[in-house]
Amino acid sequence: MAQQVVTKVTLDLESFRERSSGKKVVILYPWTNYRTLFLTLFYQNNHAGLLYYRITEEQTSLTSWLSGMVEEFDKVKGGFGKALKAALESRKKPVALAEALAADLATIKAPHITLYIDELDRLPFDTEFEKFVSTLVNALPKNTQLVFNSRLLMHQPWYDLIERGEAMVLGTERRKDDGMFTLEKKEHPQLEVYALGRGYTIVNGQQVDNWDGALPRNLFFYFMDGQLVKRREIFETFWPELPVKEATNVFHVTKRKISERISLKIDPSKTFEMTQYSGGFYTPGDKLTRHYDVFDFQADVERAMISADEEQEEELLLRAVEYYKSPYLQDTDMPWIVQRREQLRLLNSQALISLGRIYKRRGDSEQSLGFFTRSLAHTPEREDIHREVMNIYLKVGRKQDAQLQYKQLAETLRTSYNINPSRETQDLHHIIEAS
Repeated sequence: MAQQVVTKVTLDLESFRERSSGKKVVILYPWTNYRTLFLTLFYQNNHAGLLYYRITEEQTSLTSWLSGMVEEFDKVKGGFGKALKAALESRKKPVALAEALAADLATIKAPHITLYIDELDRLPFDTEFEKFVSTLVNALPKNTQLVFNSRLLMHQPWYDLIERGEAMVLGTERRKDDGMFTLEKKEHPQLEVYALGRGYTIVNGQQVDNWDGALPRNLFFYFMDGQLVKRREIFETFWPELPVKEATNVFHVTKRKISERISLKIDPSKTFEMTQYSGGFYTPGDKLTRHYDVFDFQADVERAMISADEEQEEELLLRAVEYYKSPYLQDTDMPWIVQRREQLRLLNSQALISLGRIYKRRGDSEQSLGFFTRSLAHTPEREDIHREVMNIYLKVGRKQDAQLQYKQLAETLRTSYNINPSRETQDLHHIIEAS
């Protein structure tokens, strides 16, 4: 994978322009260290064509973000956003919204335009978002560059943009949890959590087989997966119908049960809290050393994305797909678990696709085919990967398999989305039939 990762940046706008030349997207990742540096860089140069917008907590959808942004930019620029306003009023689909925003950006007369979107992680990284960003990147004016502040580097559409060389990462390769899980001189009890599958927990070598109900177990995994959680978010997730006072009581009882289950495996005479409360957030407690398969899986995919060494990328991806043995907490269907399961499913599929592309570049059709077909078991709607498989079958003379692959794709698209394969895929099918 060919990418650029910048880990040291000076406050020099010309240097930044040179480093990011030819890149349509810059991702500031993973923390906000570079946010201040980046904004300072532009403000010291009298904004230098910067359009800055920070997504608010209330803007949790694509349309609410765009509506707020176009309103603010209209106040600053005066008359900006006519095409996007019209598209929003007509309730156009994500592709049309992206094309409208690109058209509005094209009306700005400046040598360089940088559209910087802060707090992007407040939006759902769903299919609509992916279509919007992909279309916007393709339709961008030549003088315009997108900058996103995002901690969700592993999600689409970033992965494909980085792989195609259209995006660069400005940040660090350090894992997100480095600051939370530092090595201590004093030995701490070991907490091992395996959530890729049915989900089980081991404390100092002993499995927790009784959580005293489903609620403590589910809240335990919620705390394990969320490293920075507000109490309001917990209440909205678990007890949205309860008054705050009642929710508070249930929450503390449930949290105490979690501590009891953990402490029983270590020292029943002591209390080992898995969280601590500070600054309005629940964060990991400092009495336990944690090992979490989900974070290990994510970290390997994350490091693979920004690796400039193909052998290292391959090693990391192989290790990641080995972690992913089963879907996240596969026997539990709380909304937050279903959403998290979907995120990890897509991430695992992308890791398999990246492995397929590595072996494709090496000319290893058999290995490439294996990883592509495995990815389609997780994301059968990926039409581009169906084409990859069809092309490999065509290359190795397996015409019938290529035709069958097309039929499978057509059936998936018809059943799930009531659409036909794209013109590009249909043209490939005609080539296969004529071969």
